[in-house]
Amino acid sequence: MIIHLVDKLTHIFALDLSASFYPVPQDAIGVGSTFEGWCPRAEDAVCRVLVPLSPPPGHTFQLELDTAEMPQRTFRVRVELLCTCRREQLGQDVLCFLHQPEEELRRKQEPSLLHTLCTGSYLDVEKTARWFCRSVRAAWLLLPQSRHWGFKLQPSSRSCKFQLSKDQEIFRAEVIFGVRRGDSDIFVGSQPTEAGVASTTWLETCAVAEAKFLGHISRQAPQDSWHCKCLQLLSRSLPGVGFSSYTLKTVLMHLLSTGPLTRWRRRDFPQRLMEVLKFLYCSLESKRLHHFVIGNQSFPLEISLPSDLRLAPPPNLFEHLASHLDAHLKAVQEFNALL
Repeated sequence: MIIHLVDKLTHIFALDLSASFYPVPQDAIGVGSTFEGWCPRAEDAVCRVLVPLSPPPGHTFQLELDTAEMPQRTFRVRVELLCTCRREQLGQDVLCFLHQPEEELRRKQEPSLLHTLCTGSYLDVEKTARWFCRSVRAAWLLLPQSRHWGFKLQPSSRSCKFQLSKDQEIFRAEVIFGVRRGDSDIFVGSQPTEAGVASTTWLETCAVAEAKFLGHISRQAPQDSWHCKCLQLLSRSLPGVGFSSYTLKTVLMHLLSTGPLTRWRRRDFPQRLMEVLKFLYCSLESKRLHHFVIGNQSFPLEISLPSDLRLAPPPNLFEHLASHLDAHLKAVQEFNALL
């Protein structure tokens, strides 16, 4: 429902973008636990989607590496102008930002993206989020659903969060924006991060590649496979300093890729649950848990990764436990308390 709704909203306001030079939204992609089938608690579910953004006519996006520390590298999205004189010659209604006089551009054409959603030469996450939220709110009023459902935007500086409500039904959604790395399934995204990060900073994310991997597994697994149920149960039971739900998901993905999927049938659920816990405990003891996507030479080739990620040394998600003994001790104690 949410993906279909977001696509309808972006389609409506994209029609108004035809004469302007804002980013062009592409089809939404579901990411995270709700779409992967293991949401810990239905009542707390937030449907997260990533909307890829393409440059408008006469513009191009160039990704510039900002910080190279794995697994959460950051990028900036440089916006550059392209010559569109050829399009003018073909009779298309686009004046060239590079070669037409500024006065004529001001009179006859909307401003370039550099003058609307950029800070300097870089696409600004917060300006993009405000523009997207305004556009979604206006587009919502044109949908028939607006007569029956309440729509409320939620505060967020780097994404578009909204809530839909009707009687006792409530749906929560968060739209993040992403620029695709080449033609791969890796994006630099606007997902919220810690305070103090510059508004021109975009975070590299493997969320789409991970969602595709779990979809690939679900298509191959037996119909009564309980691998998602296993992750759902554990993510309810093991919240803590040392291991997040993403940690548990990483453990599960490692195990799913190392043995026959027939092992995950419902009847084998207790054994698989213990296998996940054993893998997690060994990872805690060794203070080492490799990222599942980055540097994974056995990651399915049909899911496209940039070569620098496929060939990179796999980052250690438990690096913080190796360097902070108190955090490691607390994580082990929390784990032992559950056994």
